[in-house]
Amino acid sequence: MAANPEEDFVLKTIKSRDVHFVRFWFTDVLGRMKSFAVIPSELEDAFADGMGFDGSCIEGFCRTQESDMLAFPDASTFQVLPWRPESNAVARMFCSLRTPDGRPFEGDPRQVLARMAAKAREMGYVFNVGPELEFYYFKDAQGAEVLDRGGYFDLTSLDYASDLRRDTVLTLEKMGIPVEYSHHEMGPSQHEIDLRFTDALSMADAVMTYKLVVKEIATRHGVYASFMPKPLSGEPGSSMHVHQSLFDLDGKNAFFDPADPQGYRLSRTARCYLAGLLKYAPEFCLVTNQHVNSYKRLVPGGEAPVYLSWARSNRSTLVRVPGYRPDSEAACRLEVRSPDPSANPYLAFAVMLAAGLKGIEDGLDLQPACENADLSSLDRRDLRELGVGTLPESLGEAVELFASSDLMRETLGEHIHGYLVAAKRAEWGEYQSSVSQWERDRYLAVL
Repeated sequence: MAANPEEDFVLKTIKSRDVHFVRFWFTDVLGRMKSFAVIPSELEDAFADGMGFDGSCIEGFCRTQESDMLAFPDASTFQVLPWRPESNAVARMFCSLRTPDGRPFEGDPRQVLARMAAKAREMGYVFNVGPELEFYYFKDAQGAEVLDRGGYFDLTSLDYASDLRRDTVLTLEKMGIPVEYSHHEMGPSQHEIDLRFTDALSMADAVMTYKLVVKEIATRHGVYASFMPKPLSGEPGSSMHVHQSLFDLDGKNAFFDPADPQGYRLSRTARCYLAGLLKYAPEFCLVTNQHVNSYKRLVPGGEAPVYLSWARSNRSTLVRVPGYRPDSEAACRLEVRSPDPSANPYLAFAVMLAAGLKGIEDGLDLQPACENADLSSLDRRDLRELGVGTLPESLGEAVELFASSDLMRETLGEHIHGYLVAAKRAEWGEYQSSVSQWERDRYLAVL
């Protein structure tokens, strides 16, 4: 048996639950889930020495001549997959990736977040996050035919997907992932399931599990679930609002200050962190909104905020200070509203944390709150005249801001930073050279 108690628990559970395969999970740089299966007899060696695989086939990993990778399973992430049969069961563990000489692989997104979480701990903080992920159900993956015409919080016959949400929530809870809310969102056939906050690394694992579970349950019901940021013209896009806070090592919320003279209950630490988010949001936008389609959601006047501002009640601002329980220390947090669910959660959480910690390190001053102005009614030119900055207008603009960012290069490392710059410049180039149906409809018959 393994010397580590968690590893010992895994080996015993495999025997008692009739587990015949254990899937090793990890993500590529863009956040796509990757996996290979290991038989139980190999696990003790895997815990000690890792399991080898060819990394040259994984997007953003490494060249063929340096392709040997080792996956080390994290025993604390072991779960039996509840959608697979109970006999000859299948389980999963998330992995950290290393090179054959034992060094952490610089292209492993999970270790980027682990490294940033370790930096926060060295500064005396634990980084907690609670994301709200939205998605659409469609009849299939070939089109955009919705299942219902329900709206925000509807509980009517319009909401045909209640059973899908219920089965998804129950499956998540069987896998040890607590859910706070689930409800119909604003768009037709659009839904949201919110996860209860926890430390960032555990939450990033949970987000990857969540996205897979949503798709698995949809498939079982004969439909398709999509986390595309803006799948329908004229309807709301899907977001991943990220609630976040820093707790000190004694378990107290470092963001909370009941004596805040401005009444937001924010400490000096929280204000510096928030100032860092606002300063570096244009630079990390490529990570939190990584596709051409992401910027169809991030438009002035839309439901997604693009304005570098903050408030409590004004939902057109980039960062909100939720006021549901203003006197609760545990509830004190910041909500970043620009990310979308296509983002790699490991990298998205890492870059937001990096921005906030940089704000604390540099003692950045926080700009005044923007409570009363309806920023969504203003275009970018009007905003510039008012001195209000905005997020990038396109993937092309985002990638160039990211490319020149020293903070992003330092946070992600040269490998991931360089890969993202090259891959996203290529994506933008392909998009620019592609002729859309909108262009043909608008110009072909008149030009």
